[in-house]
Amino acid sequence: MINYKETTLDNSLRVIVNQDNTTELVAVNLLYKVGAKNEDENHTGFAHLFEHLMFSGSKNFPDFDNLINSIGGESNAFTNNDYTNFYISVPAIYLETVLRIEADRMCNLIIDSQHLDVQKKVVTEEFKQRYLNQPYGDLYKEMRELSFKVHPYRWQTIGKDISHIESASLDIVQNFYNTYYQPNNAILAISGNVEAEEVFRLAKEIFSFGNTHTKTINYQQEPPQTENREKTVYRNVPSNIIIITFPMSSRKEKEFYAFDLLSDILSTGKSSRLYKELVLNQQIFTEIDAVVSADDDKGLFIVMGKYADDADIKQGEKAIWQELQKLIENPPTEKEFQKVKNKNLSTSTFANLKILDKAMNLAYFEHLDMLSNINNDKENYKQVSINDIVCIAQKTFFENKHNTLFYLAKKD
Repeated sequence: MINYKETTLDNSLRVIVNQDNTTELVAVNLLYKVGAKNEDENHTGFAHLFEHLMFSGSKNFPDFDNLINSIGGESNAFTNNDYTNFYISVPAIYLETVLRIEADRMCNLIIDSQHLDVQKKVVTEEFKQRYLNQPYGDLYKEMRELSFKVHPYRWQTIGKDISHIESASLDIVQNFYNTYYQPNNAILAISGNVEAEEVFRLAKEIFSFGNTHTKTINYQQEPPQTENREKTVYRNVPSNIIIITFPMSSRKEKEFYAFDLLSDILSTGKSSRLYKELVLNQQIFTEIDAVVSADDDKGLFIVMGKYADDADIKQGEKAIWQELQKLIENPPTEKEFQKVKNKNLSTSTFANLKILDKAMNLAYFEHLDMLSNINNDKENYKQVSINDIVCIAQKTFFENKHNTLFYLAKKD
């Protein structure tokens, strides 16, 4: 049970505090409700660019990294299609210092030609190394473009094209910052040796800026898929891969919990159905996974397999479909189902032990407008039945609305 108190400041900044007196540390997590889906399709990669820019210094704290290191802190960040998350862990006595740093990054970030050029080079180099010049670098790009035709989930957080960052002007970047990096678009979550009322007092004093107008996010939702799609690409890679994606619910919907447990039944652990049959028994694949994207909007249920050498491509595809059909014809036994549930519940418990994990999860669930679920999610998983699993599998896998990507090694 995670105890917390929450408040919303006059400028619409949401603040959540978990008091944990078992530590001398404090974790400060600042989540901005801006991800790749909030970008203009002709100017993508900006949320990820700002993940870097936010570490390049602000007006009153120009040397961010050295300052955090000097007070014994650790910091990092990540970006996805739905939001950007920044987090810092420090001794609790430096909480006020960290809040002042975060406030300054929020309203006084240094955005000039020099700093922008440096970070553009960093991001474009990352784009080249991870997505252009690395085996399987464009695998998820191809998967997204096949699976989404309208929604901005069709591009990755790094961006659609390297040119979007290379050509980003100072004005466009500044406007993106002014639009999204405001108190009304942020969630501040804190866990550690602190008192909630004192945190609220500091937050009200330090973050006393910004407007109260909540940014309206305008982008097209993906229409219901009504046909199967297939694509084959050839790349300089050592092994062939197949990815089959199916439209699924958003993270906020009740169906998500059945989808998540379904993915565990299929591929979590060596006793899972896909692994046991297709990797160990038939040896068609060397790796196979079923995962949920867990997106804020309707996302994807993904089955991905890496073929064994000389395995027949179509035979592997057929074998996957046979296992999906078997799940419906031979539902999980009570023992099989309970094993998956128990593993899921233990994972959820461990995910809320550390103060940084608690701060991050508090911010995430508040972002979903489901803050109470930080404590209630276990019940949502417990309520899923075997019949729910079978129904969701039947509806998802066999209604002619999937996407198949064959990502194959070039032949000599």
